[in-house]
Amino acid sequence: MPGLHQATPSQQPADVAGITGAHLLQYIERIERLEEEKTELGEHVKEVFQEAKSGGFDPKIIRIVLRERKRTPEELDEEEMMVHLYKQALGMTPAAS
Repeated sequence: MPGLHQATPSQQPADVAGITGAHLLQYIERIERLEEEKTELGEHVKEVFQEAKSGGFDPKIIRIVLRERKRTPEELDEEEMMVHLYKQALGMTPAAS
């Protein structure tokens, strides 16, 4: 993935102020490759969401389920309780007797 400031063969990385240019360049190039892979994976995820939508599923709801699957039951219970409390405070649900 050539960038605007990519070193040309005559401009090889140098060691400056204790920074090893070649070593730093290895990290930069690894990160660039991973960013490319992340972009590709993002495109694949979009395709799967489109497939699910074509199959009659709601992508918004799928995202909610995915988010919830990453959380513990305790975290989910606490959030549900707080949402209910906020709704009560706004008059969106009947108050408990």
